[in-house]
Parts: sequence; structure tokens; C-alpha cells
Amino acid sequence: MAATAEAGFLSPAIEAREQQTTLEVLGSKTAVFTYEPAGSGRSDGSRGVEILPTILAIHGFRGTHHGLLRIVDLLPDVRVVMPDLPGFGASSPLRGRPHDIEGYAGWVTALADELGLGPDTVLLGHSFGSIVAARVCAEHPGRFSRLVLVNPISSPALDGPQGVLSRLAVGYYRAGAGLPESMGSALLRHPGIVRVMSEAMAKTRDPDLRRFVHGQHAQHFSSFASRDVLLESFRASVSHTAAEVAGELSLPVLLIAGDRDEVAPLAAVRDFHSRLGDSRLTVIPGVGHLIHYETPQPAADAIHAFLGELEPRAGE
Repeated sequence: MAATAEAGFLSPAIEAREQQTTLEVLGSKTAVFTYEPAGSGRSDGSRGVEILPTILAIHGFRGTHHGLLRIVDLLPDVRVVMPDLPGFGASSPLRGRPHDIEGYAGWVTALADELGLGPDTVLLGHSFGSIVAARVCAEHPGRFSRLVLVNPISSPALDGPQGVLSRLAVGYYRAGAGLPESMGSALLRHPGIVRVMSEAMAKTRDPDLRRFVHGQHAQHFSSFASRDVLLESFRASVSHTAAEVAGELSLPVLLIAGDRDEVAPLAAVRDFHSRLGDSRLTVIPGVGHLIHYETPQPAADAIHAFLGELEPRAGE
């Protein structure tokens, strides 16, 4: 982390805030990274009573908790708990359960219980994590107080203008799973293919920021436990959306979208927003599916306002 901070994209304070632990949850040795508030500004002096609720954050497909660090860094007065999804990063796979939406949703609920996170906790999901987080809140009303979805998957990946690309991706992951172990793993982790994915998603023209984004993907995008875990979670990511449970979400929801997002198109996010009973929509211009890397400040501002109930009820 220190090297990235020195590069100017994370502050030195983020490292000081981090605490890491490992918990066994549904058979997964889950790595949990907790970022405590900087200083003592959130405490009233009695056993650290917090002003703002804790956020439990779920990262996206093929990522790790590292992907959300720039947003967390800009929320210095908020306690954020970020695990690596089972089978990714430093977390081992689930035991005896598929790595699908149901499997991950059950793990989120069990993890929150294990951590003692109360119903005032805010659940946040990015991309694939948005599908999981929305499912958790739909199935367990009252378990979390609010829901934040960054780059929310709001339309089926195999439909619409991106359908052809998604089907090509399905073929790529199936080929990786069907080849002999060494060849399949090499294909799925091939740095050239990871770079192509990164180039396709990055929208910024800032050369330093692009290097940072590509470096993050090169470092973390292949941190998966096995090709079977990767294929299971990929199938889940293209078979479900966060919007499919819109009618079952009764809590306040914040949607944060990029106006150039090709994975989660803005039109679909707006439709998702219109179907929610209590939602806010923040649209960030000039960014696609990498809000967490490219435009963390407006995302953090929207989250902070949402936590403090400062943002207007009506979306854009």
C-alpha cells in the first residue's frame, strides 16, 4: 500500500487506519480489512460511540478490497469494513457452496453477524458487489439501514449492445476452465488479456491515473483462488442484476453511476432508480465503470451526504 500512497493516489493516513483480521465464515477463511476513523473526531468519548454508521463494503468481480481504497481514503470520519470475497484476494473459497449470488449473499449476512455489525450498518456494493448487496437487502429487510450501489449492474449483461462482448467473455472463461490446469490458469491470468480489459474500462486521459489503474488491475485482477471459482462467479455476474430485486428493497438506496459506463449503462441505472421507493441517484460525468479508481471524490461526497441525510430525496 505504501508504494501506491507514494504515487499520490492514496494518502499515508489510509495505512494507519487499516486493521486486518481473518474470520472463518461458511468455510471461507475470510480476510477482513477494517478502516477506523482517522483521529477521534467521531467519538463522544464514551467507548468510541460513532457519529456516522459503519459501512460494510463488497467489491466487484475479479477485484479485491484494494479497489475501493480511494473512496475509503476520502471518508476519513467513517468506519469501513471491507472483506475480500471468498475465492479472491486473501480469502479462501467457500466450503461446499457455489460461488454464486446466493452463496455470496449468505456469506455477507453470516460475516455481518460474525463481526457483530448491527442493523444501523450501511451495506455498499460495487459492480458485481452491487448484485450481491442488493440481494442481501432484499432477502433480509431491516438487516442493514441503507444501501449504497456504485456502478450498479442494472441490466442483463448478455442483453443489449454489450451482449456480444459478454458472450465473448463467457467463451473466454469457459476456455480457461476447459483447458488443462496449467494452460487454463495461464490463460485466465494472462497479463495481456488483463491489460486489454483494463484499457477497455479506463476512461481517464490522465496518463498517471491510467498507469495507476492498469497497475492496480495487473496486481489484483488475477488474485483468484482457482479457475472454477472464477467461472462460477463470472456466470453469476452475467446472469443477475441488482435491479431484479428493485421491488423488494424497502430501505433508502444511493445509486452512483458514471455517464460513460458501458457495463452498467446509465439509462438502465435511471430505470432502476425510478423503480425504487426511496432512492437517490448521483451521476458522475466523464467516467465509466471505474468510479472507484477514477472519480473517488464525488463518489465519497455522495456517500458522506447520504450517511448524514444531507442529500435531497429526489434523484437526477
